[in-house]
Parts: sequence; C-alpha cells; structure tokens
Amino acid sequence: MLNPPQQIEHIGIAVKSLQESVPFYTDLLGLKLLGFDTVESEKVKVAFLEIGETRLELLEPTSPDSPIAKFIEKKGEGIHHIAFRVDDAVKRLNFLKEKGIRLIHEVPKEGAHGNLIAFLHPKSTQGVLIELCQPGADEQHEHV
Repeated sequence: MLNPPQQIEHIGIAVKSLQESVPFYTDLLGLKLLGFDTVESEKVKVAFLEIGETRLELLEPTSPDSPIAKFIEKKGEGIHHIAFRVDDAVKRLNFLKEKGIRLIHEVPKEGAHGNLIAFLHPKSTQGVLIELCQPGADEQHEHV
C-alpha cells in the first residue's frame, strides 16, 4: 500500500518576471525568500518563498516555448500547479497509471534542488495540474 502524500510541497505560480513579482511577496506580504534556481528541463527560473510549512514557487519562463510561457500566453499569470510531496514518485506514478490516470510524465525527472518530479494531466484531476514531488537528498535535510 502506498503512503498518502505527506503535505502540499508547494504551489506553483506562473509570472512574467521574478524581478517584478518577488517584491510583492517579500516586501508587502512579508514572506521569506529562500532562494532562486533554474530548471533547464522546464525552461524556467524559480523563486522559492516560505509560507508556513510549505512554499510558493514563482516560475518565470526562460524561453518562449517553455510550458510556463505557453501557460501565461493562454491564461495569463497565476496559479499554475499544486505539488504534493510523495515518498516514492515511481511507485505512485505506476499506481496512478494502472488506475487509468493520464500522466504528463510516465517517469519522474529532475526538478529544482534535485527533487524527482512528475506531472499528472489536468483532464484526469478535475482541471488541476498536479505535480508529484519526491525530495532529493539535499532537499530532505533543508525542507521547512
């Protein structure tokens, strides 16, 4: 039996510019900026902000053909996905596939901080883009 997701790992928010967006969350809302990263495979720059026991990820596209750029073009800036922390992304993906859930990624790939990530297709999840996130070795020790 699989363990249920442990928590909401983060909420991803698509933005046109981290430079313009981060000050709202830090200066006006008072959230703590944890740092920045670039995820080449997803063609995004990411800012991580702490909010309670979870995070916000602000996602800025680095290329016009990135998934985030396409999202912003179609829908504008805003909530892009919700990520659930899981202890075994491969087993979870295999289980969901067996149950008929449409997957965007059938195998996890490396995301920020060495995490293993995979997305579920919104057509199988009531219109919500869900990311499964298995913490990488460095992330397990640093998570808020």
